[in-house]
Amino acid sequence: MAWLYLVLAGLLEIGWPVGLKLAQNPSSRWGGILIAVAFMGASGFMLWLAQRQIPIGTAYAIWTGIGAAGTFAVGVAFFGDATSLGRFAGVAMIVGGVVTLKLASA
Repeated sequence: MAWLYLVLAGLLEIGWPVGLKLAQNPSSRWGGILIAVAFMGASGFMLWLAQRQIPIGTAYAIWTGIGAAGTFAVGVAFFGDATSLGRFAGVAMIVGGVVTLKLASA
């Protein structure tokens, strides 16, 4: 169950940078801030649950890796963030690191 909590924490981690991005627009500033705070809280709570059984270093690295790769994908798909071979290679290395951590702690 701890790994499920950790994956959920990582996916929720994607929500707060998106909320902060939405808050850049004056018409959605407060809504974006509320979204960011809600996702921060939910993500942190899921991380807390996961850390009851998963070592802190492993949990934190996987949490941030899922959040970073997911936020990159959302930025490209919905906000027109720049893409290049190097940027995709960097995200692939993050994902590879997350997979390695999971396999090494199984």
